[in-house]
Amino acid sequence: MKLSIRHRYIKKIPVLEVTPEDTKNQALPLIIYYHGWQSAKELSLTQARKLASKGFRVILPDAMNHGERKTGAISTIPSITFWSSIQYNLIEFSVLVRFFDRLELIKDGKVGVGGVSMGGITTSGILTQHPEVQVAVCLMGTPYPVRYIQRVMKKAAEMSVFVPKDLPLLLSWVEKYDLSQVPEKLDNRPVLFWHGTEDEKIPYEDMADFEQLIANKEYSKNVQFLTGTGEGHLVQGELMDQVTEFFTQKLMNP
Repeated sequence: MKLSIRHRYIKKIPVLEVTPEDTKNQALPLIIYYHGWQSAKELSLTQARKLASKGFRVILPDAMNHGERKTGAISTIPSITFWSSIQYNLIEFSVLVRFFDRLELIKDGKVGVGGVSMGGITTSGILTQHPEVQVAVCLMGTPYPVRYIQRVMKKAAEMSVFVPKDLPLLLSWVEKYDLSQVPEKLDNRPVLFWHGTEDEKIPYEDMADFEQLIANKEYSKNVQFLTGTGEGHLVQGELMDQVTEFFTQKLMNP
């Protein structure tokens, strides 16, 4: 299948839009897919091509402070640039969906979201506030963002890295997007979580704990967990195929 890969700016957000060439101007199920920390939209193209070949319109945004939006050095204050980037993702999600909705390019209101690492954290956060999202995939992210901040602060203290005493207050908004605190927001939606057991950046235990937290709950019957035994912080091609199959089954043909 011939694909169309279009670079564009949507409300000044740089994105790549990947679709089948012959249906690029037609309404298609929409997937917004977020890259990881210190990455860029172009590095998600393999996943986007796989999804677009199944008939999706896939939007790959550059997060703030990344790719075309990288404006300078990362802050020396732990987590500030990281969480600022996620916050912009969360703010801009509705902007992207609204843009395609107003053009009547979202087929039957089908909207999916996914992401890797920082993009997976973004995805979990979006699920807390956006019931219009029908299907989601979180790879190597965490549904425990507040716990993640606590880990970073503890490590900074151990390494004698300066942290402003009001940093928890500055990042207090994160609690509102902590899926582990409102797991009922899953609301029976198909959501796929994947994590490697040897992940050195975001511990596997977060996914394992979340799986236990929501086990046998009525709102979580469509959630799936995949474990990458012995795998680290890296997405392999086989996993991309599983992601594609999940979106195809749950969003294209629910």
